[in-house]
Amino acid sequence: MDPQISDNTEAGRFEASVDGDVVGQLTYRRNPDVLVLTHTVVEPAAEGKGVGSALARAALDAARSEGLPVMPVCTFVEAWIERHPDYADLVVRSGGEASPDPDTPGDGDVDTPGR
Repeated sequence: MDPQISDNTEAGRFEASVDGDVVGQLTYRRNPDVLVLTHTVVEPAAEGKGVGSALARAALDAARSEGLPVMPVCTFVEAWIERHPDYADLVVRSGGEASPDPDTPGDGDVDTPGR
């Protein structure tokens, strides 16, 4: 499975599509000084096929290209960064100038709809 990743800026999320169908998304909140990565969802049929990783990589690459640090509120993204330390330099923690929005859902795990 080779998902196509796009940044749906109006919805505040990166979307992974296969054959025109959205099979995953990584939601974010873009602040002037940080990209807060809040939640990752992958459809059951796409689980374990690299969709979540493709979303994380796309979001982090976009942040790097824009010169924005990231705040991974999503524990999936946080764990992904731990496994890919070449992205660790992008991370800021909530003790800094930015903090997550308490009204934004983001328990952090990759959710699977319907479970």
